This record gives sequence, C-alpha cells and structure tokens, in this order.
Amino acid sequence: MAAGTLERERAAAEPGRPRRSWARRLAKAVLALLLTAAVGLGVAWQLTPSVDDAEGRVAAYLAANGAPALQVEPAPELVQALLATEDSGFHSHLGVSPTGAVRAFRGLLTGTDQGGSTLDQQLAKNLYLDGENGPVQKAQAVVLAVKLDAAHSKADILRMYLDNGWYGHGFAGLTAATEGYFGVQPDELTWAQATVLAGLFQAPSAYDPLVHPDRAARRQAHVLDRLVDEDVLTRAEADAVAAEDWGLVAG
Repeated sequence: MAAGTLERERAAAEPGRPRRSWARRLAKAVLALLLTAAVGLGVAWQLTPSVDDAEGRVAAYLAANGAPALQVEPAPELVQALLATEDSGFHSHLGVSPTGAVRAFRGLLTGTDQGGSTLDQQLAKNLYLDGENGPVQKAQAVVLAVKLDAAHSKADILRMYLDNGWYGHGFAGLTAATEGYFGVQPDELTWAQATVLAGLFQAPSAYDPLVHPDRAARRQAHVLDRLVDEDVLTRAEADAVAAEDWGLVAG
C-alpha cells in the first residue's frame, strides 16, 4: 500500500478516537455513579429503622389527639382528588417517583424545595422524622418510603396517610375532619367537600375553610384543575363542583 494511502487512512481514523475516548469515560462515570448510589442505598437501608410499626405509630397519633380511626372506605372523590393533587403516580411507583426524586435532588443542590414528594415520603417524614425536612431527612424519607411501599399495601399506606393527617382547626385524622367540617362520615363526602379537604394537606391552617374561606376556595380551584389535568373531571364538571356549597358546620 502506498505511503500516501496509509497517511490518509490514519487521518480519517483520528477524529473517531476522541469520541470513543469520551464515550468510555462517560460510561465509566455513569457506572461509578450507579455503584455509589447502590452502596449509599444499602448503607441508608441499614441505618434507617424498620417500618413494621407504621400502623402502631398512626394509632398512637390518633390516640394522642383523642381522634377516631378510619372505619369506612373513604369516598372515592376524596381519593381521586388527593392523588391528583399530591401524588398522581401513587399506584404505579415503588414509594418514590423518579421525576420527583430528580426534582428533590436538584432542590438539594440549589437549596430550594422543588416538591416531588410522594404520599409514602410524606408519611415517612411525619411518622419517623418528626416532620423534619432538611437534606439528611429528605434522603432518609426516600429510603423509608421504599420500605413502606415494600412492607404495606397501597390501600394501607393511603389509609395511614389519611389517618395521620392534620386537617387544621384542631382536627387530627380524616374522620374527625369530615365530622368537624361537614358533619358527615368519610364515605359521604361530596366532590365539593372532597376537593376542599384534599387541598388542606399542603397547609392545613392556611386553607382552613372555616377561618380562611377565600384561601380555601383558591386552593380548591387548584385541586379541581389537577382533576381536569388527570382526566378525572371535565372542565364543565369541575366548574359545577366549584359552584357547590361546602355544607360547613361549626367546628
């Protein structure tokens, strides 16, 4: 083969070398990151407590507040409103939402809370971390949420979440909230009542419908928007719900 031909082949091959080198380095970096994450998860799994006592902790919370436990299936309107607003992927994820985890990680880097917590993570934070939301607690909540999802059914996690909730106006647990605000049982809620209650989880005192009805209505509008986004209600149905009376009783 002529010398000129060899030189041309070498020149043609040169541009590909840096690309292959970068690809190898990127693959190694990703592998190292995955291994580090796996080791970190294993360590965190050992350092965080068992969640076998979750139901007992919820019962203790209710007892401490003199509140009754949930004895009936909550109205499907409330379940749909809650999940649409707080955790639309609840029935499909394993305790942690992948997209929510990315937002949470970004929030840790930037020092801002960008949301993304699942019901499992919120329950874990309240049951095992005293409601703390610092960087360490966020990481612990992720591990505890996975543990909760592995140890308890979705139905049990949802029930514990509702019973362990604080609904403002002195109401702990779903039954006390539905009786106190509306004079009904949890399985008797209307769409209007359910969407008001679902809006309370973000800030119960701020959206207390007896104290701050205007704020509660604005929050209810957000819940209804989420139900429309999730194709649970049409826009016309949501507007009709927004116009309904809440049926509040003295708290």
